[in-house]
Parts: sequence; C-alpha cells; structure tokens
Amino acid sequence: MSLSVASWNVNSIKARLPNVIAWLKEKRPDVVCLQEIKCQDDGFPRLEIEELGYNVETVGQKSYNGVALLSMRSIDEVALTALPGDESDEQARYVEAVISTDTGAVRVASIYLPNGNPAPGDKFDYKLGWMKRLRERAAELLTYEEPVILAGDYNIIPRDCDVHDPAAWEGDALIRSDSRDAFAAIKWLGYADAFEQADGRANQYTFWDYQRGAWQKDHGIRIDHLLLSPQAADALEGVEIDKGPRGREKASDHTPIIGTFAL
Repeated sequence: MSLSVASWNVNSIKARLPNVIAWLKEKRPDVVCLQEIKCQDDGFPRLEIEELGYNVETVGQKSYNGVALLSMRSIDEVALTALPGDESDEQARYVEAVISTDTGAVRVASIYLPNGNPAPGDKFDYKLGWMKRLRERAAELLTYEEPVILAGDYNIIPRDCDVHDPAAWEGDALIRSDSRDAFAAIKWLGYADAFEQADGRANQYTFWDYQRGAWQKDHGIRIDHLLLSPQAADALEGVEIDKGPRGREKASDHTPIIGTFAL
C-alpha cells in the first residue's frame, strides 16, 4: 500500500468548497494539507469533509491565513498548532501531526509561509524570521529519525526555471536571493524537494495569478512544495502536480501537488 500526501492552498475553503469536495471524491488522497482556509476553526466545513472519511484538524484565523490537515488515516497526535520560536506571532500558519501508516507513522506539517511583500520591509523581515524558525523546527525533526513531510505554500520560487518569466518577478519577495537562501538552508539540513527528486522538469507550476490571463497563457510559478526528511525521501514513489482544479470555475489560484510514498 502507498500513502498519498497532497498540499493545496485553497484560497478560502468556503469559496472553494464545491471544488474541494469534488477533488477529494475524485482523487481520494490519504492526507491533505490545506492552506489559506481563511476561517476560524468553528467556521470550517468539518462535517462535509468528515462525511468523505477524513479526520480533520484546523488552525484557523478570521478572514486570513489558516491551515488544516485532513487524513483518511488515524491522527495519532497533533504535535503543534503553531511554529515555535515566537510566542507573539498570532498568525495561523502551521499545524503538525503524527499520522498512522501501514508501516508505522509519518509526521506531516501543513505550512503557509508568509508572502513577504513588499520587500524590503517589515513583512519581508517577518518572512525571513519565520523561515529561520521553520529551519530550527526542521532541524529538530531530523533528530527523530522518522518520515517527515513539510508540505505547503512556501511562497518561494526555488529556481529560475520554476517561473515563466524570472525578470518579471525581479525584486519580489518570492524570488529574492535571501528568500531562496533561507529555503535552501532548510534543504541543506538534509531535506529533499519531492518535485525535484521525482520530476524536476522546468516550467511546471502550482500557481497562476488571476490577472492578465496567466492561467490561459500558462504564466505560472512553482511555490507549493513537499520537503522530505531522508526517511520520507527514501519512500517517495512519485509526484504529481494536478492542474485540473485550477481550470474549474471559481478556482483557487493554486493547484494541488501530490506525493506518493511507500509508507
């Protein structure tokens, strides 16, 4: 048996619920990491999703941010509902849980990393500070020597070939060298980018802006990632960027990325 783990920034769960339900019924991923649910915990459509067989954990926030974990498998432990390192940070951007698998368990986090624009500025400083805290947590998780999947909208374009036109994004927080360096610093700990490991092709995107016909022209960027501990990377069987949901009516500007693991 394989374990499928998906990440999807839904850009408001209430606005996209019909699309999300249809996709869950079609794909039936074992674990789904959602970002930008844009609702408080009691506003999340828990019953509709639980009816599909999912266990649900949310870290919500009114109108902004918010992350969720959906799992067909048992959620053994909700380890964290916030990224450690800054008790004053009230933004809902991180949830981490231990989930049962056929071979034991896997630790999965749903991550909504700050956008950081305009850069430079306070929002960019917050982004870099958040990434430093994420690196510290990622380093700690490696000491557990278990499969770890850090899934989410990282708001980072790792390579020039992950964007339709790098020059058009020059100076943006998603592509600045210090953003990329902070992302690379997490990988240098020993984490693998699942897409780069299993595919790696240029011009494969997970986000297309609503403006200027970006979707129709395939003017996209790859900013949604699955970072894998060595144990998860060893179990990786494949990765798919599913463009189907982006082409539907009232679509999110992101589309799901799905990793399949021998776990």
